[in-house]
Amino acid sequence: MITPEPAWACTPGLLGLPHRRALLPEHAFRALPGSDVKAVLGWGMKRSSAPGRAWARLTGLPYVSLEDGFLRSVGLGEAGTPSMSLIVDGLGAYYDCFRGSRIEGVIAGTATRPERLRARALMEAAVAHGLSKTNLGRPLDPAILRPGRRVLIVDQTAGDASIPLGHAGPWSFARMLAAARQDEPDAQLIVKRHPAVAAGLKRGCLDLSDARDLTVVDDVRAADLLDAVDAVYVVTSGLGFEALWRRMPVRCFGAPFYAGWELTQDDVTPPRRGVPRAVEDVVHAAMIACCRWVDPVTGEACAPEEAVERLAALTRRARRLEGRWHAIGFTPPKRGAVRRLMNSPLGARGGIAFHPSATSALSAAKSDGGRLVVWAGREPEQLAEQAKAMGAALFRMEDGFLRSRGLGSDFTPALSAVLDGTGVHYDPSAPSDLETLIQRGVSEADRARGARLRARIVAAGLSKYNLGGAPAPDWPTDRDRILVLGQVEDDRSVLLGCETIRTNAALLTEVRRLNPDAFLIWRDHPDVRAGNRIGVLPPDAAALADARADDLDVVACIEAADAVAVMTSLAGFEALIRGKRVLTFGRPFFAGWGLTQDALPVPRRTARPSVDDLVAAALILHPLHVAPNGVPCEAEDLVTALEAAPEPRRRSRVTRAVTTALDRRPPPAY
Repeated sequence: MITPEPAWACTPGLLGLPHRRALLPEHAFRALPGSDVKAVLGWGMKRSSAPGRAWARLTGLPYVSLEDGFLRSVGLGEAGTPSMSLIVDGLGAYYDCFRGSRIEGVIAGTATRPERLRARALMEAAVAHGLSKTNLGRPLDPAILRPGRRVLIVDQTAGDASIPLGHAGPWSFARMLAAARQDEPDAQLIVKRHPAVAAGLKRGCLDLSDARDLTVVDDVRAADLLDAVDAVYVVTSGLGFEALWRRMPVRCFGAPFYAGWELTQDDVTPPRRGVPRAVEDVVHAAMIACCRWVDPVTGEACAPEEAVERLAALTRRARRLEGRWHAIGFTPPKRGAVRRLMNSPLGARGGIAFHPSATSALSAAKSDGGRLVVWAGREPEQLAEQAKAMGAALFRMEDGFLRSRGLGSDFTPALSAVLDGTGVHYDPSAPSDLETLIQRGVSEADRARGARLRARIVAAGLSKYNLGGAPAPDWPTDRDRILVLGQVEDDRSVLLGCETIRTNAALLTEVRRLNPDAFLIWRDHPDVRAGNRIGVLPPDAAALADARADDLDVVACIEAADAVAVMTSLAGFEALIRGKRVLTFGRPFFAGWGLTQDALPVPRRTARPSVDDLVAAALILHPLHVAPNGVPCEAEDLVTALEAAPEPRRRSRVTRAVTTALDRRPPPAY
């Protein structure tokens, strides 16, 4: 246990550093210097930290330089995305070549073989996931690329501290551009401007008044550009470091921290360096030895490898949701949860707007090129045709399969949702994104992940709503025990996924006909039981059951049964992941794959996945999840949260509806 010592946070805003207790546990932040202060914390060599640096020199206290790490976040700090990594340096700033820094000292030392292997795996993972520092930008348009050799020239913003402290200036950029034109006369010269320059917020350093021989790009993903070029020219930009992860030729016209180690072609000779080092040595120093990492979902310190995987997941999610969304059919109680589920930090391009009508949403999507999203159960009849005619993408949303602790009809906010750009999983008349994913198959890694998640769900006794309830009694064991699960009879999955059997009475009657000697256990749907939806079982049909389990824990009932019978209920999937025999009388998404006994065929579904494949597709790859605090997360995080969550509070439906409808909390940053 680290005992924090007082430290003056001299840079304005540093007191609000997210996750500071995880990143800097040895320091107790103070707003002002005092006699008990043991160190001064400041943001690098910025002007705002100058008073703190001066006070540290005067008092002899250590000045600790803080800087964002080289894999920072999805988006910039200005977009409300706190950094996942922090470089902590008590010697200097890594970009100041005139003074020593901790990173420079570690590079100059000798990394061990295990340290180099770890660094190699880390940078290879970052490259495989297509990660960069802020992961901003649009996909690279292949149409801008010409055949043959390509060279990337990286501009920077005027006033960037790394330029003068990297032994460079405006002349360095002029020299870089002239050298590229001279040395690469036959190559396509691609200039990457900083996004802030493209937006008119800052000035660049390159003179592009004559750009006839240049291809200038602005808002393009760094990883896409690096994958498309053969060499990189920089002054001090960190993009050169990312190019080294790919073992690309890098020419430096300043002295960034990664220059001077015989890894780059250097036009400036940095002092104190000159010893040959491997890329792994630099990665070990900059991203492992001198960098601290935090998981934005848990708020806890983590290893760099864990942070890279988290950043990759957040980046995939952000890119999936990037852009403007225009929503139709979302009742006020749903909107707060949907806002959090659809939260994307990729600048002004993101966001969701709720519209009172399809006409309003279609008009808005036409004007800004946004996408449409509709609550699947409230889709207007002509919406799909109208969206297609206009060329607007249409997505349908529904609750996810690990939704919450509490019913949606009781206005418990959803922590999971599915977003489908093809159809919707409960409508078997046409393929859905989920069906296509299962049909195509998941990777071995995702299958293994699905197996681990399934084991956790089973061990924790989780279900869609996690309502709890009394344990199952000791039902007879001398007969086949079949749990028959009722549904809301006007549920869309029943209306679209069933044929002759589409009521609870018909379901129980058919199960009894097929299993005359079985011990049948009937359980009402909790929404029906709560009086929120239709589907009460008539007395004559109820008499066909040997026992009722209406107020019992559904997971306990599934585990106590030998088989489970459903029309389209998700509880059939929950039984499947617990190894039970499942009988389906409709066409739910988990039927037709050879894993269930089906009354109705689904000829399109020719793949034969395992249950773990279904778990990976339906619970990991397809849905969107958020933690209870609103931070985007993965299925495993949601399981952890649901395990720890208390039983749902019972309040009046009016109180729950009003409270949920008035939920205006902004989505948290990540």
